Amino acid sequence: MTSEQQGHDGQVAIVTGAARRIGAEIARALHRRGLSLVIHYRSSADDAERLAAELNRQRADSVTLLGGELADPALPDRLVGTALEQFGRIDVLINNASAFYPTPVGQATVDQWDELMASNLRAPFFLSQACAPQLGAVGGAIVNLVDIHALVPMQRHAVYCQAKAGLVMQTRSLAKELAPSVRVNAVAPGAILWPESDQSPEAAQGILERIPMHRQGRPEDIAGAVCFLALDAPYVTGQILAVDGGRLLNM
Repeated sequence: MTSEQQGHDGQVAIVTGAARRIGAEIARALHRRGLSLVIHYRSSADDAERLAAELNRQRADSVTLLGGELADPALPDRLVGTALEQFGRIDVLINNASAFYPTPVGQATVDQWDELMASNLRAPFFLSQACAPQLGAVGGAIVNLVDIHALVPMQRHAVYCQAKAGLVMQTRSLAKELAPSVRVNAVAPGAILWPESDQSPEAAQGILERIPMHRQGRPEDIAGAVCFLALDAPYVTGQILAVDGGRLLNM
């Protein structure tokens, strides 16, 4: 057992949207700390299966998968049931999954509103509610992935920014309501991975020039912050940790 794993073997985390990108790196980091995982994915089944195979090679039977739409009201109970059936407990919930795309005023639709609110705000709440009894029994933790644009809005993304701002308040509200048995915090990433939609080199360079650290962050930076809040901060709750290279200073 490594020193990192001490105290966390036998613990269990649910990570939503964990098949790819930042979610996959969070899953790897928690797994290195000794946790078993329920990895949720929506459409990236192949990526999820590859990640589960990779982690199960490192520690047999330590990862299981569950696919589903965050908008499905039955998904929270399915995730909780999978964790309990496979591992018998839940210690950590990471609400990472998120829909992201522009909704310019004058063009936004009700369907877009519903999708962005469902993935970024509604699903984290009802999954947190479903997990709360199990988390409370073991002194567990919830970590939400918000966004620096929950604090400073982004042009053409009014609905997304509103949803993430709501998740900031949800984090603080649940931290108060679930204390002292469950801690609830959030990580607000800055420029970590560019959106998979087109990002012009000029726009990317303009963002980097406003970051005091003059560089893009890495998924590992977010994963480290998530592990800190989930596992290493027993007297921290209700906090929003910006991992943005100082970008909020220049927005």
